[in-house]
Amino acid sequence: MLAALEALTDRDPNRRDVAAEVLGDFLRGTALNAESARLVVGRLVSVALNEPVTRVREAALNSISEAFNRHSLPLSLVQQLAVAMQTMEPEALTHTIYILGATQDPQARPLIEPFRNHPDADVREEVERAAAEITASTAEGRSRHS
Repeated sequence: MLAALEALTDRDPNRRDVAAEVLGDFLRGTALNAESARLVVGRLVSVALNEPVTRVREAALNSISEAFNRHSLPLSLVQQLAVAMQTMEPEALTHTIYILGATQDPQARPLIEPFRNHPDADVREEVERAAAEITASTAEGRSRHS
């Protein structure tokens, strides 16, 4: 895991891309405890926001998405992604909306609602799914406040 975290800053975008994917494998598996998962996701959020190469940004966002299959993560950990949503390509935006909704935090709703009428159908569908997940978790009393 440490080698992959270090490779996120490599000069070669191919190595950064592979590193983000490897970290997604760690997040998807059982090797990371909650603290390690938060560390990895925090680093991947930084990559998603600052990486100049599209495929590396998308790999980072995909890996963050994978984290929610095993870990309960707070909105505060991923909320910075909302800053870049207006300029994201549809695929990255779809990942980001999923991530925000996966926190199941009602405070994520105003971050995703502006994209309800986005020109891309996949983005609109993801807004609906994310909003439904937030609503369901709130109704069940399981929201995870950060």
